[in-house]
Amino acid sequence: MRSSRPKPLHQLCGRAMVRYVLDAATQENVRATIVVVGHHSTWVQKELGEVARRDLPLTFVEQDEQLGTGHAVRVALSTIDDAIGDIDGDVLILPGDTPLLRRSTVAHLLAAHRERNAALTVLGARVDDPTGYGRLIHAKDGTLERIVEERDATVDERAISDVNTSIMVVRQSLLGPALRRVGRRNVQNQYYLTDLVSVLHETGHLTLSLMLEDPSEASGVNDRLQLARAEAVLRRRINDQWMARGVTMWNPDATYIDADVELAAEVSLLPGTILKGHCVIARGAQIGPNAVLSDVEVGENAFVGAVEASRVRVGADARVSSFVVLSPGADVATGEIVTPLTQRSH
Repeated sequence: MRSSRPKPLHQLCGRAMVRYVLDAATQENVRATIVVVGHHSTWVQKELGEVARRDLPLTFVEQDEQLGTGHAVRVALSTIDDAIGDIDGDVLILPGDTPLLRRSTVAHLLAAHRERNAALTVLGARVDDPTGYGRLIHAKDGTLERIVEERDATVDERAISDVNTSIMVVRQSLLGPALRRVGRRNVQNQYYLTDLVSVLHETGHLTLSLMLEDPSEASGVNDRLQLARAEAVLRRRINDQWMARGVTMWNPDATYIDADVELAAEVSLLPGTILKGHCVIARGAQIGPNAVLSDVEVGENAFVGAVEASRVRVGADARVSSFVVLSPGADVATGEIVTPLTQRSH
C-alpha cells in the first residue's frame, strides 16, 4: 500500500532542482565546488554526486552542528584554502535553494566584484515586500555597510526594500580572518555569514552590493507552493530554449522536459509529452500526445504515440502506436511498426 504521508521537501526538490544552482556556479576558472551538508547528508551526497560535472567533481564537507551560515562556511575553510592554493582567488557562496538563479547573473556578479577590486560583493534585490529578508544597509558613499537580519532590525531598518539574497563573493585571503571575527551576539545565537560585511567594511575594505534586475532569480524553495512556482519557471525556460533551437511544441504549457534531455531541430512534441532523464530525440521525430518517456532514444523521423516507456531505443523511421507497452531494454528496429497487437520486449 502506498503511504499518503507527504514526502519531505528535500526529497521533492531532488537533484533536478539543486543541479540548477550547481549550473549557475559553473563559471570560468572554477577550481573546486564545495558543498556543505548537514541534515540528510547521505541522501544529498548521493543525489548531487550523480549530477556533478565529471571534470569538476564535488567535494562534500559535513556541518555537524547547525550554528548558522557563517559556521557552515567556516567548516569548509580548510577545503577552500586547499582548492585555491597560493593564488588569491575569490570564493563564491550560494545557498542551495535558489534554482532560478541564472549562470549569466553569477558571471555578472563576479565581473562587477573583480572590476572594482572589492573585498566582498553581495547580490541584492529590491522587492515590494521585504518581510523575512535581511536588509542591506548602505553607507553615504554607496558602499555596503552591513546587513541586518529581520529579527535584529529596527523599525526603520525593516522599512528598507533592498534585501539580501544570501549570494556573495569574497576575496579568499580575507574570508578566514573575517569569519574568525564573526560572533553570535544576535537573536538566534548563530554565526551569521552576513556579518562578514560589517567586519570587512569596518576594517577599511571595499564592500559592495549588486542589485538583481529580476528579483525572482533569488527566490528560495521552502515549501511545496514555492517549489511548484520554481518548477513552472524552469519548465518555461527549458521549453523556450528548445523552441529557439527549432523544436516544435504544440502546447508548451503542457510539455515537460528534464534538464538532461537532448532534442534535435525539427522534433515535434505534442501536448502532454513528458521527457524525463536522459532522453535523446533525433531530428524530425514526433512524440505524443501524452507520451511519457524516461531515458529513451528515438531515431530520426520516428513516431512515438501515447506510450509510456523507460530505457528503450526506437530506431529511425520506426512507428510506435499509442497504447503500446515497451518493456525496459526494448529495441525497436529501424523502420519497424509496432502496434498494440505486436507488443515489444527486449
